[in-house]
Amino acid sequence: MDKSFSETYLNFDQLDPETFRQAIIDTLFMTITSMILVFIIGLLLGLALYTLGRNKTNGKSLLYGIVSIIGNIFRSTPFMILMVLIIPFTKLLVGTMLGAKAAIPALVLSAAPFYARLVEIAFREVDSGVLEAADSMGASYLEIIYKVLIPESLPALISGITVTTITMIGFTAMAGAIGAGGLGALAWQEGYQRGNYTVTLLATVIILIIVFIVQGVGDFLAKKTDKR
Repeated sequence: MDKSFSETYLNFDQLDPETFRQAIIDTLFMTITSMILVFIIGLLLGLALYTLGRNKTNGKSLLYGIVSIIGNIFRSTPFMILMVLIIPFTKLLVGTMLGAKAAIPALVLSAAPFYARLVEIAFREVDSGVLEAADSMGASYLEIIYKVLIPESLPALISGITVTTITMIGFTAMAGAIGAGGLGALAWQEGYQRGNYTVTLLATVIILIIVFIVQGVGDFLAKKTDKR
């Protein structure tokens, strides 16, 4: 006899609150830790791309092309494949290929180039007149970066990190399917493989709630920092 909708998707007697609590912690750990590293690496890499892209000399153009190609390789490689490819590097770095920590290298390598490209685009959209004015007033390169370039592009940088974080949450769910833990692992192992669709549904709802919170906070901060 076929189960009803409520018996299939709303059978909360099968849920283990402690398991869900740990899965949420693992997902947040992977997301927050990875995004801190992605923000730092992506900002520096994006700044390097922006600086090299503005310089038209042959050497700088060649270096820009090399950095772009390397970034595109990591950015374009499907996350699941990338995570498997770098297993030896992951084991060397964190000592294991299982658990939330093991997913972080692949998460960072896949998301940092993506955010770096968004940073580069955000910097390019800054009014060149503002940069020229700062340069004519004797501002150093570092002063132009942290007093002009970053403040002027801050709304776009925040929007970029918001989009990247949401993408990262999706990656953590995929990482869970190959041993990283988190809500993705719970939905796959306890939900799909054991036919407990209530677990899969609830894990999906929690992931969506996290995404909505991230999007809401990102939109709020982008509007607050927009001077237009």
